[in-house]
Amino acid sequence: MKNTTKKLLTAALALTAAAATQAGAQDAKLKACFIYVGPTGDIGWSYAHDQGRKAAEKALPWLETQYVESVPEGQALPAIDRLAKNGCKVIFTTSFGYMDDTVAAAKKYPDIIFAHNAGFKRAPNLATYMADFYQVYYLNGLVAGALTKSGKVGFVGTYPIPELKRHLSAFALGVKAANPKATVNVKWINSWFDPAKTREASEALISEGADVLSSAEDSATGVQTAGAKNITTFSHYNPMLRFSPGNVVSGHIVHWDKIYIDFLTKVHNGTYTNKNLANVDYWWLLSKGAVEMGADMGMPINAKFVPQLKAAKMTVGGKTVSVYDRVMALEAEMSKGGKFDPFTGPIKDRNGVLRVPAGKTMSIADLNSMSWVAPGVVGQVADEPKK
Repeated sequence: MKNTTKKLLTAALALTAAAATQAGAQDAKLKACFIYVGPTGDIGWSYAHDQGRKAAEKALPWLETQYVESVPEGQALPAIDRLAKNGCKVIFTTSFGYMDDTVAAAKKYPDIIFAHNAGFKRAPNLATYMADFYQVYYLNGLVAGALTKSGKVGFVGTYPIPELKRHLSAFALGVKAANPKATVNVKWINSWFDPAKTREASEALISEGADVLSSAEDSATGVQTAGAKNITTFSHYNPMLRFSPGNVVSGHIVHWDKIYIDFLTKVHNGTYTNKNLANVDYWWLLSKGAVEMGADMGMPINAKFVPQLKAAKMTVGGKTVSVYDRVMALEAEMSKGGKFDPFTGPIKDRNGVLRVPAGKTMSIADLNSMSWVAPGVVGQVADEPKK
């Protein structure tokens, strides 16, 4: 009797221990960590990524996150080392210039899952991802072309890398479609986050005659500078209407949480592992809800400017339509995954070289390696091919 009781007690304890182990495994959180190139308060790129991190952590009860901010490009490895020691199972590196460091880290830490933002190099434990704005930049370009009176549109660029070249070119293509005589004057500040340089470049563009201004720098400085000069401008990465309600006409807003939630859910359920990421590349646009056209959330165009855009006309397929109607129609089409794409040929670069043949559309690989810029762009562009 004692032996039977002892065996039953041992079995019960074993079942209890197994249940506790299983519950502990279920309760264990997945730790995902993020490396930002700028401060989380930049109101631009890093702020948007951090908002995505927070939204993912709120949506996924099994997720734990950590981040490191203001890590210079080319200096990500020490930060990755610290995060690896802290138990991070997934590490997101969120800037183009982290690419080579991320590749090296993926080799150094084969059991950790990495995802690099805006890059193109992958490995079994390294994926890539991008929520890209080129569609929205084209729509914003249509708006800019319709609203400029001087025919000069200003663009404050960060670095002349493929990402910025495709955004600048998409913007210029939109400007020229709405206003064939208009140009886009670009000034590069060679920094992701430098409000002082952004203000200087913005003021220089305005002094040279630009009466519409867009910026790719990670702060609200461009919008604030334009507002102070009563110049029409655009939100960048995040809603910036509050910084100049009378001057922000539209813009491009990102929703990184769409990608983070999808990616991390697939890591958590075992779809993504450290062995099968070599072909995982997120390229999410309007149709995935990863980006949005708008001066503010849910506001594609500031109501103040709607009458002007309805009055502005352009020719599409031999017919005259309002710029407002064209913008809204294309926004709806691209949001549904329609056929229209800003980079469908024929397209020549600003030196007259045919870059996209008639009937062809640039591939993701083409867009990620883009070196040329579109007609209408004025200003120096580094590494621009002449033929």
